[in-house]
Amino acid sequence: MSVPEEASPTSAPDSDPVPPEQVVRPWRLVNLPKIEDPRGNLTALEGLREIPFAIRRVYWIYNVPGGEKRGGHAYRELQEMIIALSGSFDAVVDDGTSTARYSLNRGYVGLYVSRMVWRQLENFSTNAVCLVLASAPYDERDYVRSRQEFVDLVRGR
Repeated sequence: MSVPEEASPTSAPDSDPVPPEQVVRPWRLVNLPKIEDPRGNLTALEGLREIPFAIRRVYWIYNVPGGEKRGGHAYRELQEMIIALSGSFDAVVDDGTSTARYSLNRGYVGLYVSRMVWRQLENFSTNAVCLVLASAPYDERDYVRSRQEFVDLVRGR
């Protein structure tokens, strides 16, 4: 699965002794199918095919006022695929040891985010629409909303 250059992280991973291409992170960019047509392009997705989990919930974020951030939490079990359907925004992901920032701005590139990854969405362009495909229905008990609790959980405290 190749990653278009415009979807590469905008900051380098931390300095692990393992070469960056061999480090397994609990997130990754995914090129989604794109059917090009002069009348307009089309991308279709199916859970357990292009999306690495069964899709149990879908939501979208839009009309985000300038300077606002969304997310700012992790999930104990939930997995997500985050896609910029329109406009652009940055997704910042952190597994407790490494942080990466991705500028999402193509409807055919998704960011897969696994469980126990702190995520935050920011720098929304005017009229940006963020689509999120989730692996489970909403469950408040799955959220980790405290940064300190997140750090303690990933460090096994």
